[in-house]
Amino acid sequence: MISSQIHLASRPVGMPTLANFKQVEVTLPALKAGEVLVKNTWMSVDPYMRGRMMDRDSYIPPFQIDAVMDGGAIGEVIESLNPQFPVGSKVSHISGWRSAFISDGQDLTLLPAVNIPEQYFLGVIGMPGLTAWVGLMQIAKLKPTDTVFVSAASGAVGMVVCQIAKLNGCKVIASVGSDEKAELVQSLGVDAVINYKKVTDLTQALRDAAPNGIDVYFENVGGAHLEAALNVLNEYGRIPVCGMIADYNAQAPVSGPSNLLAINTKKLTMQGFIVMDYFDQFEEFIAQMAQWLQAGKVKSQETVYQGLDQAAEAFIGLFEGKNKGKMLVKL
Repeated sequence: MISSQIHLASRPVGMPTLANFKQVEVTLPALKAGEVLVKNTWMSVDPYMRGRMMDRDSYIPPFQIDAVMDGGAIGEVIESLNPQFPVGSKVSHISGWRSAFISDGQDLTLLPAVNIPEQYFLGVIGMPGLTAWVGLMQIAKLKPTDTVFVSAASGAVGMVVCQIAKLNGCKVIASVGSDEKAELVQSLGVDAVINYKKVTDLTQALRDAAPNGIDVYFENVGGAHLEAALNVLNEYGRIPVCGMIADYNAQAPVSGPSNLLAINTKKLTMQGFIVMDYFDQFEEFIAQMAQWLQAGKVKSQETVYQGLDQAAEAFIGLFEGKNKGKMLVKL
């Protein structure tokens, strides 16, 4: 079988371009005992992948030049010599950025038998959803009395943060970059929305939305958003740091917020986290999120590009603000 793959052609400098990627075709060998052939149906593109395009030490190995990339995906077993994964099995895995691949099954997870669209396991009930859950429930120790500020609130993680916080009784302030995205998060029941591209003073806009201050800032962006949050956070506020996408394509060191002293004077807690350290909570998270989804208490939003040849466009679109909710590629 022929497998189409996306390889990293060169390491981006600043914003990635299509020239940094190339599509190649490889012929897969015949299956050996214990192996399965998986045809991918959905793949995910995520902001963390930008860091993997740089040749540096990190919590996950970098992509290699002229080698197939990888990432979260959903596939179907179409040939099998492994009784644990019969033909027709739907599986999740991290061998995205390709149309098909051979596995010995150790890297595959059978999708649970729940009445939920399979692509949701790349979004609201997948790694982005778990990230939101962990950041709020484990890192921020969310309380019903909290006022929560969420940056990138219309993104894959941000949308779930908004909804989990509301389900826990919190007041939620969302920041987005367009009026269309503001309408989207308003439909989730948030209490206030800031279009940061339309305000001249983000701190004042946040104070207006949260006159009694904020208790939790779910950090997805960094930069001016972090500075504004530090200004408005109440004493003993908590900042779970999921990411800082504003700096991902920076070509030179970025100056930090001018008000970091607030961490000390307000007795704040600021903690970064990597969701893979919390995979032991996936079972508990899926059980709760499946109930919420089936009860209509949580909504999923997706931006879908069609075909593997659009994967690079979809990835670049993350940094151009083209996604509402989870950015996916349907294969």
